[in-house]
Amino acid sequence: MKTLLSCLLLLVTPSLRAQGTRYEVSFPNAAHHEAEIVATFSQLPPAPLRVRMSRSSPGRYATHEFAKNIYRVKATDGGGAPLALVRADPDTWEIPVHGETVKVAYTLFGNLTDGTYTDIDPVHAHLNMPATFLWAKGLENQPVTVAFQPPASAGWKVATQLKPTEQPYVFTAPHQQYFMDSPTELSNFSLREWTVANPDRKPLTLRLAIHHDGTEGDVDEYLGMVKKVVREQQAIFGELPDYDFGTYTFLQDVLPGNDGDGMEHRNSTIISDNASLRTDKQALLSTVAHEFFHGWNVERIRPKTLEPFDFERANMSGELWFAEGFTNYYGELTLARAGFYDAQRYAQSLSGQLNAVLNSPGTYAFSPVEMSQQAPFVDAATAVDPTNFANVFTSYYPYGCVVALALDLSLRAGFRNLTLDDYLRAVWKAHGKTEKPYTVADLQQLLINVTRDSTFANAFFRQHVRGHEVADYRALLAKAGLLLRKARPGVPYLGQPVGVEGERVVVTSGTLVGSPLYQAGLDRGDVIVSLDEVPLRNADDYQTVLAKHQPGDAVNIRYEHRGTTRNTSITFVENPLLEVVPHENASVPLTREMKTFRANWLGSKVADK
Repeated sequence: MKTLLSCLLLLVTPSLRAQGTRYEVSFPNAAHHEAEIVATFSQLPPAPLRVRMSRSSPGRYATHEFAKNIYRVKATDGGGAPLALVRADPDTWEIPVHGETVKVAYTLFGNLTDGTYTDIDPVHAHLNMPATFLWAKGLENQPVTVAFQPPASAGWKVATQLKPTEQPYVFTAPHQQYFMDSPTELSNFSLREWTVANPDRKPLTLRLAIHHDGTEGDVDEYLGMVKKVVREQQAIFGELPDYDFGTYTFLQDVLPGNDGDGMEHRNSTIISDNASLRTDKQALLSTVAHEFFHGWNVERIRPKTLEPFDFERANMSGELWFAEGFTNYYGELTLARAGFYDAQRYAQSLSGQLNAVLNSPGTYAFSPVEMSQQAPFVDAATAVDPTNFANVFTSYYPYGCVVALALDLSLRAGFRNLTLDDYLRAVWKAHGKTEKPYTVADLQQLLINVTRDSTFANAFFRQHVRGHEVADYRALLAKAGLLLRKARPGVPYLGQPVGVEGERVVVTSGTLVGSPLYQAGLDRGDVIVSLDEVPLRNADDYQTVLAKHQPGDAVNIRYEHRGTTRNTSITFVENPLLEVVPHENASVPLTREMKTFRANWLGSKVADK
C-alpha cells in the first residue's frame, strides 16, 4: 500500500505529532480468542467523534464485516468518566459530547489465522489491523502508536513492518493508511535477518519471522531457499524497492489449524499455512515468491483504481489481471529460474493455469479487465444465494497469468532480445520508482514504447486485455519445446463430476456452458436416475457407464428436476482437460533452438550465479 511517507512526514507539524491515536492491546483471555483493546484519541475538536471498524482490508477487494467481532464497546473521557456512546450503523459508533481526549475500550474476538482476519490464542496473536482496530473519522493523517502487552511468561516477540521504538513492545506508524497496512505477529517465532545491497549501495535488511513446527536447522535451510527467490526477483527489476525504514519482513505462520493464505503489504507479507516446515519447505515457497513480487507489483506499481485504499467499502479495480495475474506468472517463473522447478514441474504449473482459462466459459464472457472488476464478488466474499460464476467467472489470477505467458513468449519469439522482464522494468521505472499510479492505457503505452511497435502493442491489448481472445498457446509453447495437448484423449466426458447423496447421483453445481450435461438441460440439484438405461445409485455406477462409451456416442439420460422425471438424449464428448509436456517427455524432437529459447526463458537471471 502506498504510504506517501516522504511527503506526509514533512507535512506533519510538531503540534500534530503530539496528537494521534494510541492503542493498548492485552490478551487476558487468549485461550478463548479474545483481546482487550483501548484506543485513545487526543486533542480532539468539540464536534461529535465517530469511530468505526473497517469493512475492507489491503490486498482484498470484497467487504469483510470486521465489526461483528468486537463487543463490550465503552467510551470514557481522559479522566475515566463514562461518555455517551451511540451506535450509528453496524460499523460506526458516535460520541456526541466529549472533551479533548476520548478513550474507547472494546473486546476483540479472533479465531482465524490467514491474511485477512485475526487469530488470538495461547500460542500467538496473529493480527490483521483492519480486523483488529477501530479508528476515528477525520484523524486518518495523524500518527499512530500501538503498545502490546503479551501474556506473562508467553515469550512472545513482535514481528511487524511498523516502526519500532526504544520500548520493545511499542511501535509507530506515520498515519492510518500505513498502520492498517501493517500486519503483526506476536509469538515465539524464529527470526533471521540478512542484508541486501541495491545498485546504489544502500543496504536493506530483510527479515524472516517464522512461527513453525520445525527445528532451527529447518529455518536455516528454508532461509537459503527464500534468499534464492529474493535474488531472482531482484534480478528481474535490477533492484529491490527502497523499503520504508530500510526493512522488509516475511511474516510466516506455518502450523496445524491455519488457513492457507498470503497477503502483500508495503514492506512485508503475511503468509499462513497448515503445512509443516519440516517436510513442506518447497511447497511453502510458491506463496513466498508470489507475495514478495508484490513488493514491486501492487505495492509500488499500483493501479490508480486502488489509490488510496478505501477501508469503508469494496475496492474495485480493472487492473487485477496485471496486479495479481502477472504476479502469479512471475511467482512460478521465479521458482523455475531459482532451480526449484525443472521443465516438467514448470510445465505442470502451466497446465493448471491454462486449463483454468481455456476450459472456463467465463473466459469468453468477460475480458481480463472486466473479470478484474468482479473481484468484490469473489475475493473471499460470501453469499447465501447460488451464483452462475462457473459460467461467467474465471479467476483473474490464472487469467492474467496466461496473458503474461502469451506476452512473454510473443516478445521472445517476435522481437530480438526483448522479453517480459524488459517490459516489467519499464513499468517499474515509470510507475514503481515514481509511485505514480497507472491505468490500463498507461500499460498499453509502455508496451508501445518498449517494442516500438504500436501495431503489435495495440492489437495485444485489444485482443487479450480489453477483449477475450485467447492466444495460440500451442504455437507459442512449441518455441520452448513444450507440447500443449489433450491430457485424456479419447476419454468420454459429460461435464463436471457429480456427487452422491445417499443412493442418488446428484448434479452438485451449475453445469458448464457447452458441456453435455448443460446441453441436455441438467443443472444444479438434478438427480440422475439412469444413464444409457443403467440405474445410477453411486459414483461407481456413473463411471462404469462412462467407461463403456466413446466420444460421440448418444445415450438416454433420465433425471429428476424438482420432483418431475424427465428423459432426454445426451452425447458424450472428449474430455477437454489439457496438459503441457516437455517435448523430451512426449517423444517429440527437441531442437537446439528450442533448448536455447527455453534456457533463456527459464534460466537463472542472477548475474553472479
